[in-house]
Amino acid sequence: MIARMRTVLGIIILSLAASVGLGQETLVISDNTNVRIETSMGDIVVELDVNRAPETVQNFLQHVVNDYYEGLIFHRVAAAFLVQGGGYDSDLTLKPPIYEVVNESGNGLSNQRGTIAMARSGEAHSANSQFYFNLVNNPSLNPRPTRWGYAVFGRVVEGMDVVDRIGSVPTGPRGEFDRDVPITPIVIEQISIVEE
Repeated sequence: MIARMRTVLGIIILSLAASVGLGQETLVISDNTNVRIETSMGDIVVELDVNRAPETVQNFLQHVVNDYYEGLIFHRVAAAFLVQGGGYDSDLTLKPPIYEVVNESGNGLSNQRGTIAMARSGEAHSANSQFYFNLVNNPSLNPRPTRWGYAVFGRVVEGMDVVDRIGSVPTGPRGEFDRDVPITPIVIEQISIVEE
């Protein structure tokens, strides 16, 4: 009962923060928050790890409650590696992100098959809205003593078959990308918080 009340309270506060345009510091989220990612190829449910990646989860949910992801695509599908989305529309126009987030790759979570992590540029703390799903175990994306890694912030709990289907679509060059763009756009129709 207490856990359910915390979840409902977190959702109410997230909704209020989105409606009045408050900053990230106002978010209160429960320990076990799931989101449903509805795509043109099916639904994926992700359990977010707020304990290990609090800043990353908060950043992701800020984009979710502001409907940022609606209509964006998975613009990169690298077979037997990862699928990435959350930044470009179907015309491959980059959508300005709402926030950036510090790199939490040293949180003890590994880039294993079925996890979700933040994409970024070569700059360690450049992650913003784009995320990816690991199709296989990718230890090369984990942090090392001499460099930052890519921050994992959750795992797929339903719909890994959808992730795998996305990971096997035909790809090619398009626009500024010299490879790995799905020939048929895979659209993120909506991301929403799953009420328990």
